Amino acid sequence: MPSSLNRRRFTAGLAVAPWAAGGLLSGCSSIPDSVKIGVAQPLSGPISALGKDLLNGVQLAVDELNKANFSIDGKRVALEIMSVDDKSDAATGKAVAQQLVDAGVVAVIGHLNSGVSIEAAPIYSGAGMAQIAISTNPKFTQLGYDTTFRMVANDNLQARAIGAFAAGQFGEAARYAAFDDGTPYGKGLIDGAVEQLKAEKREVVLRESFDDKTVAFEELAEKIKAEKIAVIVTTLNDFQNLALIEALRKIDYTNVRMLGGDTAKTTDMTKGAGLIQGIFATSPVLEAKEFVAGRQFLEKYLGAFKIPPAYGGHYTYDSMYVLSAAMQAAKSVKPRDVVAALHRINGYAPVTGTMKWDEKGEQRYAAVGVYELRRGNWELRMRSDRW
Repeated sequence: MPSSLNRRRFTAGLAVAPWAAGGLLSGCSSIPDSVKIGVAQPLSGPISALGKDLLNGVQLAVDELNKANFSIDGKRVALEIMSVDDKSDAATGKAVAQQLVDAGVVAVIGHLNSGVSIEAAPIYSGAGMAQIAISTNPKFTQLGYDTTFRMVANDNLQARAIGAFAAGQFGEAARYAAFDDGTPYGKGLIDGAVEQLKAEKREVVLRESFDDKTVAFEELAEKIKAEKIAVIVTTLNDFQNLALIEALRKIDYTNVRMLGGDTAKTTDMTKGAGLIQGIFATSPVLEAKEFVAGRQFLEKYLGAFKIPPAYGGHYTYDSMYVLSAAMQAAKSVKPRDVVAALHRINGYAPVTGTMKWDEKGEQRYAAVGVYELRRGNWELRMRSDRW
């Protein structure tokens, strides 16, 4: 996932409700002159490029909406972004969630990490505020809050994709290893993938968990060789997968395929191309170029930020457009009214086509793609919403 991104400027928030902020009400209208949208993402640390990309997507949409004279119930409304850095940390995520609530944002587009989204969700729910997240852990929408909305498919579908693709593509006699990074995302996804592999009658002979920083894999490489592993399924981070590949290369055991999750499908991971038999990745975050309108989005994004997207900026871009439509449908910027409108709406999403949520906040139109690293690029092998 990682690559370099620019940090976008943000508007500092005031600890007052947006529909009463700074005396902005005009006449008897309950619609203010401006409203704040919260964006909570990791803007520092090892995955900051992804967080900045997600912020950029919102920024691009807000700039376009403002330029088009966005209005609610006939009144021109200026959209502002209040951006906060959750540092990929649950405690920090809770703190910045409260900061956004206190500042009176209308809704929040965040967070990236499942563990952060899950911990922050009660805070947004307590304020009746929509939380639109790209996080994929199923628990996020199983908390019982009507304020949780997911942009993409959850890990249940991705786990089935990992297991089904690996079982169907790599041979019945293959021996499998499964590794995770110890995070709610990584462990849950690999547990589901192992369950699917076993259902497909595939043999998982090595199953281990690490933290999300470990890079000393010499001992693990020896185990992989001793167990004659043919397929590694992994939710380790890209730099960890690369360290494992290097450890395998050093002991001359490279006749192995690796199939990862989102944390493997990155620009940096291309450094491993050609070092083992094959590198694959699954992701519920389909690339912008896979959509009919994707090329136009990519051109606009590159023009605005001078670099290509790193991850899922097109999903946050679409989410902002659907959020703006929900405010218009509600004829209100009160968080609870916006939540109700989001549950009703079948929103036009400029890149991905449409966004619609079920009663739990799961995205109805979501798929998982499987990609193969070929000639230094990630190429789509197949995608499905029915794995």
